Amino acid sequence: MLVTVAATQFVCTEDREENLATAERVIRAAAKQGANIILIQELFETPYFCKEHDPSYFDLAQPIADNPAVRKFQALARELNVVLPASVFEREGNAFYNTVAIVDADGSVLGTYRKAHIPESPGYHEKFYFSPGDTGFQVWKTRFGTIGVAICWDQWFPESARAMALLGAEILFYPTAIGAEPQDPSIDSRDHWQRAMQGHAASNIMPLVASNRIGTEKGKHWTVTYYGSSFITDQTGALLQQADRSSETILTATLDLEAIRSYRNAWGVFRDRRPELYGPIMTLDGHTKR
Repeated sequence: MLVTVAATQFVCTEDREENLATAERVIRAAAKQGANIILIQELFETPYFCKEHDPSYFDLAQPIADNPAVRKFQALARELNVVLPASVFEREGNAFYNTVAIVDADGSVLGTYRKAHIPESPGYHEKFYFSPGDTGFQVWKTRFGTIGVAICWDQWFPESARAMALLGAEILFYPTAIGAEPQDPSIDSRDHWQRAMQGHAASNIMPLVASNRIGTEKGKHWTVTYYGSSFITDQTGALLQQADRSSETILTATLDLEAIRSYRNAWGVFRDRRPELYGPIMTLDGHTKR
């Protein structure tokens, strides 16, 4: 089965409707290029509001069923016959989550993934806004293959990718919002960020798609320039496509899922796993409780 995936990146403005229109334009352009699964960046409806603590931003959150981005993606998916993971700020009762809704090519929402790993650092104050996700890692059988989707900070944890691979993922997707470390301009994590995910692709022998945002966003306390560099890897972790740091971009790559599956099976990394020896990773300090 041949599947064409797309990674995208664009600037987010203060105008939510404008961002939705940009996402639609980018999705339509990617579909015109033959993409079957199109990834848009993390929390694309607005600027990345987690740069500071501001309770007014909780007003942005909506239930999945009411979210206009999810509804727009459902209509686009049906019209264009594409799969669209939609990254949104979810409110469920009095809880708030950083969530991806998986929209299949018929417009149905197959389910949601709530971000498991929540960061807290200057310019990335997500713990103020989001509860730790309670969905666990999941995969979805879409019209164009079985996909695993995790979110930004999850990409630094190999356990996330391995869990999705064990559940049967054929391609891994990571919507992202990452850039400068505003407290220390000397830090440039772009290459480290890419290598971490290239390692997930190589270790699990499956392609990976990452979509990041671009542009400079000013907050009350921190200003962050996002470094784009969205990319697609093959099943060995090699870069197939990579965007620059500042341009609106659509990247596509066509993947032969059957050939990749054969390669993965022959390599033996899942055959030779020893889960009975992996107890230390089930604890925070590496020591089993006594």
